[in-house]
Amino acid sequence: MAVPFRRTSKTKKNMRRTHLKKEAGAVTTCPKCGASIRPHRACTKCGNYKGENVLNIQEEEK
Repeated sequence: MAVPFRRTSKTKKNMRRTHLKKEAGAVTTCPKCGASIRPHRACTKCGNYKGENVLNIQEEEK
């Protein structure tokens, strides 16, 4: 079985792993209520998706 001749340095190891970082997910705004939502999903605040009300969400009465 092959064994590395020299130890991999911290710099080389980190350069190899530069593409493994996390990215923030995409966020859009709901055109009806302005809440932040992920794309291609129904809004959890108003239940709107592509101009149609798909979720029955009861608003809080004040």
